Amino acid sequence: MEAPVAKPDRILKLGYTFRAAKTLLSAVELGVFTALADGPLDLQAASKRVGIHERGARDFLDALVALGMLDRDASGRYANMPDTDLYLDRLKPSYIGGELEHFGKYVFPHWSLLTLALQTGEPQSGTRSAGHYSALYADPATLETLVEGMTGGSLPVAKTLAANFPWQDYKTLLDVGTAQGCLPVQVALAHPHLAGGGFDLPPVQPHFDTYVKRHGLSHRLRFHPGSFLEDPLPAADVMVLGRILHNWDIATKRMLLKKAYEALPSGGALIVYERLIDDGRRINAPALLASLNMLIMTAGGLISPARIA
Repeated sequence: MEAPVAKPDRILKLGYTFRAAKTLLSAVELGVFTALADGPLDLQAASKRVGIHERGARDFLDALVALGMLDRDASGRYANMPDTDLYLDRLKPSYIGGELEHFGKYVFPHWSLLTLALQTGEPQSGTRSAGHYSALYADPATLETLVEGMTGGSLPVAKTLAANFPWQDYKTLLDVGTAQGCLPVQVALAHPHLAGGGFDLPPVQPHFDTYVKRHGLSHRLRFHPGSFLEDPLPAADVMVLGRILHNWDIATKRMLLKKAYEALPSGGALIVYERLIDDGRRINAPALLASLNMLIMTAGGLISPARIA
């Protein structure tokens, strides 16, 4: 019996994946899921509300249907799916699209330069490659997109940590690289006895203060301005380093962990959450791709193996 002939389907499907990803990123950027949050709309009404030209509107919305991001009923009206309605409507507190908006504006374009990054070993992201966020944060529009993106990426983890860590054993927490303060807000909402705040560069403070005030927590959470590369970390019973270490080389990772250790009291706790590459380097493709993202975007950042200290 002849061996079955290998088919190219799997290869081609992977090669085409960027088109599906960009379709979703554009839908988030255009506010498609927010526009449909109040109920189904037909093609003309949806196109007008979203602000897209009639030439591509039907194919665009139907592509989102085929990708499982939208539904279309028998009369041709488009509606959100339950998960996109919950997580991609900008007006809901569960919105995580900020991270996707960040990907679409600041990450996706640089991935066209992956080949050059692999050939040279050099980052391809301009000012961001130095790893210092001061230049990025000098532009208000860029800063707003970045901090909202960090909130979108942190929200599911923040809720999980709030529910599963023994916070009852501690009184204070500090979130390092806090952005809008998503993590301390979720923890403080779930545990009324806790106080603390977030540490980040000074330009972030108005965004933190606004977000914390919106959740009614200004009396328990405050902003600590500074640079974790240059300044000591404020003391707290629990220190959180969430998606911080991957931006830096091994020497800087160890320096930051040392700073956290020095700021913690006896019996304190350090929480590190990151994508981690599995020891066999075969299973966790998202972590390996995230490490390639560090190649493109930073001078020395990388995703570490699960066993690294």
